[in-house]
Amino acid sequence: MTPVPEVVPDEVLATLRTLATPTLANAIDETGAGGVMLGLHAAGPGLRCVGRAVTAREVTGPAGSFPVADFKVGHMIDAAGPGDVIVVANGGAPVSTWGGMASYAARLKGIEGLIVDGGVRDREEILEFGFPVFSAHMVPTPGKTRIRVEAINEPVVAAGIPVSPGDVIVADGTGVVVLPAARAAEIAELAAGYAADDARAMAEMVRGLSFREALAKFAKI
Repeated sequence: MTPVPEVVPDEVLATLRTLATPTLANAIDETGAGGVMLGLHAAGPGLRCVGRAVTAREVTGPAGSFPVADFKVGHMIDAAGPGDVIVVANGGAPVSTWGGMASYAARLKGIEGLIVDGGVRDREEILEFGFPVFSAHMVPTPGKTRIRVEAINEPVVAAGIPVSPGDVIVADGTGVVVLPAARAAEIAELAAGYAADDARAMAEMVRGLSFREALAKFAKI
């Protein structure tokens, strides 16, 4: 029997929407929980997403490796709901698993964003539709017959970081972080404290405190 994912409360997600990934990475280091996905980049400036993970695991081969029916991008969209972030683990393969039409459909459904340890395409349409996409590659190469979706909503490893369904994803212009569902509230509270320290430090620098003095006083800047 598949365990039911822990549901991170909406108020925790609301706090996380106010926090940048570098601040959260400080809290991840402090708690030893979660991780930073390396090598993933936003499709364009200003994109950001925060939400509970819906996961997919894929494999990739040369053109003609798999039936078109194995591509199953529609199944990923069907599995996700409003506020969710789809996380695709494809081992960093430079082949597109997602494009403009999928972004349009996901945006209409209220899905929060997409994280792909692999490739996507149609940057211009993604930006036109305002759908937050973060990936290892932006490539025109189609995924049909090259990509097979092996599992949806099972634990995966994406960009070296374990992700379970229901974990929290926060992505912005700096990068992508993963917060385990069971520790998300703790990490959010700690990071919110760091953000408050940053704000106090900047206010004190306006009043004459030097950066070195601020760094000494607020150690997590």
